[in-house]
Amino acid sequence: MRMRHRLPRLLLIGASLVLALTASITTLRADDMKAGHDQPCGSPTALDDGWPIASPDSVGMDGERLCGIAARLGLRSSEVHSVVVARHGRLVFEQYFAGIDQPWGYKEGRTEFTATTRHDIRSASKSVTSLLVGTAIDRKLIAGVDEPVVKFFPEHRSVKSAGWDAITLRHLLTMSSGIKWDETLPWTHPDNDEPHLAFDADPIGYVLAKPIAASPDTLWTYNGGGTDLLGNIIEQVSGKPLEAFARETLFQPLGITDLEWKTYPKNGKIAAAAGLRLRPRDAAKIGQLLLNGGKWNGQQIISAEWIAQSIVPRFQAVGYFGGTLFYGYQWWMGRSLSDGKEVKWVGAFGWGGQRIIVVPDLDLVMMTTAAQYGQPKEGLAAMDILANIIIPAVRDAH
Repeated sequence: MRMRHRLPRLLLIGASLVLALTASITTLRADDMKAGHDQPCGSPTALDDGWPIASPDSVGMDGERLCGIAARLGLRSSEVHSVVVARHGRLVFEQYFAGIDQPWGYKEGRTEFTATTRHDIRSASKSVTSLLVGTAIDRKLIAGVDEPVVKFFPEHRSVKSAGWDAITLRHLLTMSSGIKWDETLPWTHPDNDEPHLAFDADPIGYVLAKPIAASPDTLWTYNGGGTDLLGNIIEQVSGKPLEAFARETLFQPLGITDLEWKTYPKNGKIAAAAGLRLRPRDAAKIGQLLLNGGKWNGQQIISAEWIAQSIVPRFQAVGYFGGTLFYGYQWWMGRSLSDGKEVKWVGAFGWGGQRIIVVPDLDLVMMTTAAQYGQPKEGLAAMDILANIIIPAVRDAH
């Protein structure tokens, strides 16, 4: 969900990618590697939240190098609020920074962020919604991803456009439904579809009434409306509000108790595409769950099959991030250049610099929150420290 006066997302994140690629091959200076005198060095806070805590050295990471994160972020005036790093299933680094934030539904202002402060994760909520679809399929509440979307909305048959009968849940998950949809325009532009999710009395009807611009599986278009349909379908098949279903099937098994999932103020519908607020270290659990093939602390929360299907590259994200990233079931796939080597990762991306990055080959998770809303450098800081500090800090990968 975006704020008023947001610039077109297409231009912003395209510029962000150019900057990020440039930053990723920048040679670190010696003074970048030292934490400021007044900055803690990122030792995780001991909380009874299920995270095993370890030192970086004990998991094969250079703790001194990680201490350079604060200085590196300071060089870029990054407006990052948190950095969390886990390796081999253990939390090894977390650092929080005070700053101005624009939390959805709350007054904008300066916040002293800590390990127990919730933060918007914005469109990273889409990846969580995908996990919940998998949970519903695992529990046989949904037969599978090839179920037709209109099956779940019989009351909207009078408004749905021609061509909707061919669209399945898989098409919504991969954003390949072919629906005529545009979120790249300025927030106040009448042809921007995203505000209608928040302000229309019947946002489900609005999405289903959209015309079909292309046959399913032929055109990738970023579409939060499809994610909101998925959230509504979960509510129908479970008989529970989306947040309640998520708490029962996902968050409670992960030991996540402090959360909020926002609803749209005008129509009361839950914002499945963008409304989730979590503690950063809890958001990192989502990444660890993905890395573990659906397991957390030995418990299989989501089937390994669903996780594997979710991170198969299915479409190239043309028009976003320079078209260099791929898209699965509401998860992004990309790579970073670190010390001259390409490193592949899977990510959940949220507007403003919210990132959950999973690096399977290094058994590594990074989570960042930020307030880079409406900025050309949105998301740059996270990818910069990933490529230039966090990945190089892994000793046994070199």
